[in-house]
Amino acid sequence: MDWKLLWQIFWLFTKVAMFSWGGGPASLGLMQREVVAAGWVTPEEFADGVALSNALPGPTAPQASAFVGYKLAGWPGAVTAVIGTVVPATLLMLVLITVFFTFKDNLYVKAAIQGVRPFVVGLLAWTAYQMAVTIFDVDKLGLGKSLTHGWDKWLIALVTFGILTFTTISPIWLVLATAVIGLIFYR
Repeated sequence: MDWKLLWQIFWLFTKVAMFSWGGGPASLGLMQREVVAAGWVTPEEFADGVALSNALPGPTAPQASAFVGYKLAGWPGAVTAVIGTVVPATLLMLVLITVFFTFKDNLYVKAAIQGVRPFVVGLLAWTAYQMAVTIFDVDKLGLGKSLTHGWDKWLIALVTFGILTFTTISPIWLVLATAVIGLIFYR
């Protein structure tokens, strides 16, 4: 067992968890940047891991980290990545939540939170952009060719967005439906 690699996995995912604001989905942008920069996965592999994570029940970030950890070091890597993603941030949250409720009405705390909220939206938009570039081959084909070449993927994305925006249908049904579409059309 490569203890040095396991430590690197733990440390990278701990850093991602500790410096990601906005929960699991918001951490995906930082996670992608870090694991790709480390050379552990390609953007395409990360997109596959996120897609798989979203198709499974439970939180996305630990599942995506398990995907990367498993690729690097099998089961020990997956477990180490999940521990790095969950345990340090959870312990910090337990400490900070007591502090937050003591100071939640403080003008400075409210102001800081107001500044972080739009940052999280920007981070999520960047994550979506990075995944879109990978999934729709935008950089390789140019947007015009991507729209005609990958129209089916664009259609799935737009219909999903529309359904989630204008209905109360659970995303669970959409995950199942798009998995069936994938099984029918992409095998």
